[in-house]
This record gives sequence, C-alpha cells and structure tokens, in this order.
Amino acid sequence: MSSAIPPPVTVHGVFVAVDGLGVWLKGASGAGKSELGLELISRGHRLIADDAIDLHLEDEPSGPRLIGRCPPLLESFIEVRGLGILNLRRLYGDEALVAEATLDLVIDLDATGEASPDERLSGRRTLTTVHGIAVATVALPRRVGHNLAVLVEAACRDHRLRLAGYDACADLVARQAQRIVTEPL
Repeated sequence: MSSAIPPPVTVHGVFVAVDGLGVWLKGASGAGKSELGLELISRGHRLIADDAIDLHLEDEPSGPRLIGRCPPLLESFIEVRGLGILNLRRLYGDEALVAEATLDLVIDLDATGEASPDERLSGRRTLTTVHGIAVATVALPRRVGHNLAVLVEAACRDHRLRLAGYDACADLVARQAQRIVTEPL
C-alpha cells in the first residue's frame, strides 16, 4: 500500500455500531435501511450515519482499515419514511450516537429470489471492496414478517465467531459426516 492516503469515499446507507462492530446497512432507496437503523437504535445500538457514510482509509500498524463517519451536516439526524427527519440525540440522548467505527460488516438488503441449497446452509455471503479492502457482506432478503434487527444482531455475533475461526455450517457438516461414518445405515 502506498503512503498516500486517498480521500474518503462517500457511500449510501446507514452505518450503525452493533455490539461493537461497525455495520453498513446497504440497499436501494426504500429498502428500509433507516427504519432498520432506528429499530437497532431502539434496541440499544448506536447510529454513526444515516443516508451518507464517509469511509476513510486509515493505515494502522496492524494493517489498513476503513473508518466510517457521518458528514457533519447530517450528524444526529435520520430520515425515516412516514416520520420524516428525526434528531436521535434529542429523541434518545447522546448514548444513541457514536462518532465513528471501523467498518466490520456489510448487510445488503437487496437480496432477492430464493436461496440456493448451498446458501441455505452457509448464508448469502460475499465481499464488498472499498479502497481495496474487502469487507465481509451478508445479503438478507427483505420479506414480510422478518425481524431484520434480530437477523442483523445474529449476523454480527456469527461474524465474531467466524473471525475467531468458528463456522457453524462447517461444524454441522462435520457432525453429519462423523455420524454417517460411525452409524452406517
């Protein structure tokens, strides 16, 4: 990596801190990103930015990382369809906001169609690249009746486990393989 740090990239979405992870909620206009962000805030998580996220590349001794911040004009505000502009600092207090976070996980709300058999086991996982840094991405389909806040929280916990080397899908497949070997039909 060169020593010149590029200017920030501004991306569309909502950036929240969920259990200490910086999570970019990504999706088309009207996908429900801000509503999901508001639900996460009401569950005790923290807003960094709504609508526009400035992603800064920072060179750290452990390697480069992306830091998400809110453009100053938009700090504390969120726009929710049907409610309009809300000031979260006034609604929930300072504890509902945080100035910045490392981008750890992307949740893509644009997933459509039926999951393939492999995706049913392992999830819809890809990578999103910003400033040359690949960030783990989970695509969640938006369906009536889904509690997306719970799914985002579970995705964050699962991401932490994956970073620690645990993969639930691989664990289950190994258990099944072991049982087939030790208990033939």
